[in-house]
Amino acid sequence: MPSHVLVLGGTTEARALAGELSTRPGTRVTTSLAGRVRRPGAVAGEMRVGGFGGARGLTDWLREQRVDAVVDATHPFAETITANVARAATATGLPLVVLRRPGWRPGPGDHWHPVPSLEAAAGLLPRLGHRILLTTGRLGLAAFAHLTESHFVARSVEPPEPPMPPHTHVLLARGPFTVAGETALLREHRVDVLVTKDSGGAATAAKLTAARDLGLPVVVVRRPPLPDGVTAVEDVPAALHRLDTLTRP
Repeated sequence: MPSHVLVLGGTTEARALAGELSTRPGTRVTTSLAGRVRRPGAVAGEMRVGGFGGARGLTDWLREQRVDAVVDATHPFAETITANVARAATATGLPLVVLRRPGWRPGPGDHWHPVPSLEAAAGLLPRLGHRILLTTGRLGLAAFAHLTESHFVARSVEPPEPPMPPHTHVLLARGPFTVAGETALLREHRVDVLVTKDSGGAATAAKLTAARDLGLPVVVVRRPPLPDGVTAVEDVPAALHRLDTLTRP
């Protein structure tokens, strides 16, 4: 294994990977968080918070800190960060591993409407329903701000940033969520359509089951594509194996 690994992300997978790497003798692991969550949980090894200043700043940091390999374990929708990491890895010649949990897949009884963006999701809503549970995070509510006749429940870990739709009830909550809890939430607010990003993972998947059980349509924003030439692994063991493979003499 390399002696210094930079792990980018605040995902569950990033924390698990840092924990595994920190147990390996002679391996230094630094986990970098974007700083969007005010109270991030503890991670194994070293932790830094904040941006690098784009691809150029990250390139300089990798060289200054004598990093030997980089793991991008950021959120599947952290498109800008992933692009900067790919450019910095190329500039420094360092091995890069991209770790992405598998996306969700519709099953029997699901009524999904896949869309490429939040703007496209907003365009669908008037013909699907007017009481919407919005679980796309605290950023991007501006895409729905023009829907003045709709009523939103916007759920996020941190308070969302304006602008936002005029009829919005903000609900601050952090997963994991249960099917019973999500079903009760949908009924309490008389939700008739769910909007979500394809984040994947089990922590927030219960809402999809609840929507299926209630027969509700779900608008699913598809993940952005990875940079050209970049492929991803789906779990921590695969990331460790890829690191071993890339760094083995």
